[in-house]
Amino acid sequence: MTNAEMLAGASPDEARAIIRDGRWNGPTSGISLGSVQANMIVLPESWAYDFLLFAVRNPKPCPILDVTEAGDPEPKLIAPGADVRTDLPKYRIWENGHLVDEPEDIKSAWRDDLVAFMIGCSFSFENALLDAGIGIRHIEEGVNVPMYVTDIPCVPAGRFSGMTVVSMRPVPHSQVTKAALCTARFPAVHGAPLHIGDPAGIGIKDIGQPDFGDAVTVNPGETTVFWACGVTPQAAVMKSRPPFAITHSPGHMFISDRRDSDYAVF
Repeated sequence: MTNAEMLAGASPDEARAIIRDGRWNGPTSGISLGSVQANMIVLPESWAYDFLLFAVRNPKPCPILDVTEAGDPEPKLIAPGADVRTDLPKYRIWENGHLVDEPEDIKSAWRDDLVAFMIGCSFSFENALLDAGIGIRHIEEGVNVPMYVTDIPCVPAGRFSGMTVVSMRPVPHSQVTKAALCTARFPAVHGAPLHIGDPAGIGIKDIGQPDFGDAVTVNPGETTVFWACGVTPQAAVMKSRPPFAITHSPGHMFISDRRDSDYAVF
């Protein structure tokens, strides 16, 4: 059993406290199963409208769950009382599109003009996959989910543009339809797969070399299944180069108080 699996039954409050205290700084897949997890991007207020428009035009990779007031680190809609500066295991700080730091809290980097966008994460539907008898390889292997930059362009908005990022989970051939139908119930956390099958069909040259996260085993008799990923804003940051941005480190999510069932549509 991996350390993350030992925290599978932790409540969101318990999980955030463990993260805040520095007792967990790894990926959050498998932690507090059934709780909705969120990607995050933090931008100066002067760039916030452009990103909001980008997210509205690209709802598959960027489904917004919450937006904070400028300077306020509390995500009031999905986790009242929480603090986005301390309650994620690892962050990334960007300047002009370049990664400059990867700290475990961002209190010293926080500013009064910053707006945090909390974006749906596919970790949120993994409990539904497990309940359907579909294994999650990166949980089984105790690693981060593999993520890839595709050749699928996002719809530009304002100063933001970039390519779509996807996460991948190997699924036995016989369970692919079940996995697609299962995840389609959760459009607020990326929903149905974006692509099924040959990675080259979306511009991925080597499935063993993810752009973010870790490679996982793909066994004979399994299909590679790809879901839109909330790391897409980080690809947009690298291309669009805002003067300052903060994001989660890929795979290191915010665990909200909301349940995956809150976002199920059928």
